[in-house]
Parts: sequence; structure tokens; C-alpha cells
Amino acid sequence: MHMADALLSPAVGGGMWALSAGLIGYCSKVLRTTLDDWKIPLMGVVSAFVFAAQMVNFSIPATGSSGHLGGGLLLAILLGPHAAFLAIASVLTVQAFFFADGGLLALGCTIFNLGFFPCFVAYPLIYRRIAGSNPTTARLWTVSILAAVAGLELGALGVVLETRLSEISALPFTTFIALMLPIHLPIGIIEGIVTAAVVQFVYRARPEVFDAATALSQGRKIAVAPVLVVLAIAAVCSGGVLSWFASSHPDGLEWALFHSTGTEEFAGREDALHASLAHVQTKTAILPDYTFSASEAPAETGAKTQWPAVDPGTSVSGIVGGAITLGIVALAGLALRRRAAPARP
Repeated sequence: MHMADALLSPAVGGGMWALSAGLIGYCSKVLRTTLDDWKIPLMGVVSAFVFAAQMVNFSIPATGSSGHLGGGLLLAILLGPHAAFLAIASVLTVQAFFFADGGLLALGCTIFNLGFFPCFVAYPLIYRRIAGSNPTTARLWTVSILAAVAGLELGALGVVLETRLSEISALPFTTFIALMLPIHLPIGIIEGIVTAAVVQFVYRARPEVFDAATALSQGRKIAVAPVLVVLAIAAVCSGGVLSWFASSHPDGLEWALFHSTGTEEFAGREDALHASLAHVQTKTAILPDYTFSASEAPAETGAKTQWPAVDPGTSVSGIVGGAITLGIVALAGLALRRRAAPARP
């Protein structure tokens, strides 16, 4: 659900940038008084895991489409909604600037769609209310799937509405929404399963983390080193190796665009702002498309898609991207804690 700039008008893209920036400012203000020191490394490592996990697309049977972990709900469950929103915004920003995954004009939309709905709607209104403070295994898995589906469906609806407001005439509203919502249903179910598996592991290892996510144990120091080690190993394995096994099918958004317009090369708006941002992205993207060098699509070259796609560039992208994400999130956390520290006499 990483949107391309072609899907947006400057007004809608700029407006969503402002909205997401406002949410980042609000979350930062809240965290300056509530963020515990022990949670900063957890923010960094979980964010790195989400970055790497998003590289592992899974096929959706009988559709020719694929999906990947959104990560916003998982982050909200482990970190609380405010820290989670900053974390997923950092993940998506790293992906856009360093790996050209999603447009720069569209970044505000992508952050809102993949951050606001899971963190501030699905987590507090669905997950927390149903799971309660001491969920059983069955309830944890059920509510994780329900909340993940809700968050992803709302994000898909957001994409449709944003293109509609941008007056992208090539995307008929009824057809586009009729494709976007159903294709993201199985993707949401799988995201819920992955989320539940990670949450159950952390719940068994450090149940107090979940109290901290809801500020019930604010100020209490929690030892999370074992959790950090396991999640860090999972991030390295996902980005370094499992990414080779990612499905080559288009993701849900690309699939819906193709079936709505009948072409894989969707041509959107072309103006000075779009051209300028595309130029900026070519300069900042150190590993575009998560590889050392872009290659022509198999459909264009007539070559068969190889699977698994063993590519050192993909492994480097996964590990370097995860490390960059970890560093940015950790530095942001430290900066917020430093600003919150009382002045010395």
C-alpha cells in the first residue's frame, strides 16, 4: 500500500503531508512525558523488524496478487499508539527516501493510511477493548486478526478516497474500491496471524511490556534484552534471507490498479512538482527497488521469474535498511527523552 506520486494531486498530497506531520508532532509531544528509557531500544528493534518483514511479500492464492505485513498494529500493541505511529512513520520514510518504495509526494498518505488507522483506530477501539488486560491465547489470535483486517481495510479505503479527491479519472471509483477492499481482506488476515505470533512470543517472555504500552507501568524499568535479541535475529533473517522468497506478484494496490486501468504502466499527473520530487528521489535512493541495480521486468524481457530470487543486493538492502531504521527511531527516542529531562540546578 505504498502509493506512487502518480496517484495524487499536489493539493491532496500536500494536505496529507501536513496531516501526518501534525500527528507526528502530537505523538512526539505525548512521548516527551511518557516515554520510558527501556522502551527506546524496543522501538528501534521492532521498527527494524517491521522494515525487514515488509520485504517478504506473500502470495494471495488464486488472485495473482501478493501482500506484506503493514506493521502498524504490531507496533501499537508492543509500544502503544504514539510510539508506534512515530516508528511506522520512520519505517515508511526510510523506504521512500533510500529505497524508492512509494513516492515522496505520497509519503504523507502512506504514513496516514498505514499508521493512523492501525494505531489510533484498530488498536484502541478493537484490539484493546476485546483483548482486555489479560487475553487468553484464543482471544489474542482472534482479536489480532480482526484488528489487522480492520486497519488494513480502512487504509485501502483511504487510498481510494485520496485518489478520488485527486481526481484521477483513470481510476473509476466503483471498480477501484470493489478491487481494493476484497484483495486486502486476505492480506489483513495473514497480517493478523503474523502479529498474533509475535505478540504471543513477547507476551510469554515479558508480559509487563503490554502494561507499559498502555502506560499502566510508566516509570518502571523492564528488562527486554531477550526480546530484543530474538526480534533482532528475526529482522536480520527476514531482510537478509527470507526476502529472497518474496512473491513476485504485484501487491494488492498494484493489482487493483492493473485491473482498474488495464495497464501495468499507470500514467498519472505530470507537472513540475511531480518531476522535482521524482528527481529528488533518484538522488536519495541508494538502493532503489531493494537491489544493487534495477532490472527490466520479466514480462518486458520475456524472461521467467526466478524463485527464490537470491540477490545479494536484496540482502544488503534488508540489513542496511533495518539498521538505518533502528538508528533513526532510537535517535528520535533519545532526543525526546533528552527534551523531557528536567533541567539541572
